[in-house]
Amino acid sequence: MDKKIIEGFEHVRYERPQLSLEEMTLRSEQFYREMDQRRTVREFDSRPVPIELLENIILTASTAPSGAHKQPWTFCLISDPAIKKKIRDAAEEEEKISYSSRMPDQWKSDLKPLGTNWEKPFLEEAPYLIVVFKQSYGMENGEKVQHYYVNESVGIACGFLIAAIHQAGLTAVTHTPSPMNFLSEILARPFNEKPYLLIPVGYPKAETYVPDIKRKSLDEIIKRF
Repeated sequence: MDKKIIEGFEHVRYERPQLSLEEMTLRSEQFYREMDQRRTVREFDSRPVPIELLENIILTASTAPSGAHKQPWTFCLISDPAIKKKIRDAAEEEEKISYSSRMPDQWKSDLKPLGTNWEKPFLEEAPYLIVVFKQSYGMENGEKVQHYYVNESVGIACGFLIAAIHQAGLTAVTHTPSPMNFLSEILARPFNEKPYLLIPVGYPKAETYVPDIKRKSLDEIIKRF
């Protein structure tokens, strides 16, 4: 691959195969059709998942763009039953408070069609939990390193992560108990990392049901200029 120095920094030539318009259109439609089958699943089978699958999924998430290429994320991959139980216990404690006093009635009403409540058995049932942490700043040789657009960068990486989970044939649920500080304590993460998202991952149970909900149409989500 050719290299070139631009403003004092080494660059490499970027090459991507040129596809026909027909192939590009087909790929875009196929990917949409595949991702349109993605659903949030809260009932997991106990079958083990090869760790290579999870490692490839996390590597895919790490290809996301980030501010100044600082890659301000850490992915904690958890299969230890004892740690999963600790996380479930702590999450349910926070969720019970949220459902009883923190969440307004409108929020709880909006959640009713989804069948959620403070109980989160999937935090133990799923073979893996992925906890995504955002790095507010980096640390190199004991010194702070500035990070940029952290929330945006980690959010994009989580989108890649969710897509990769589905593409691999697995299912997931995005869980955001609030507050989530207990995850930092249980997993002993450093001060510069803050919990961002908790994602149980695995195969769905043989007989799994999800809410009969519809996604917005293209005309509802796009404005052409």
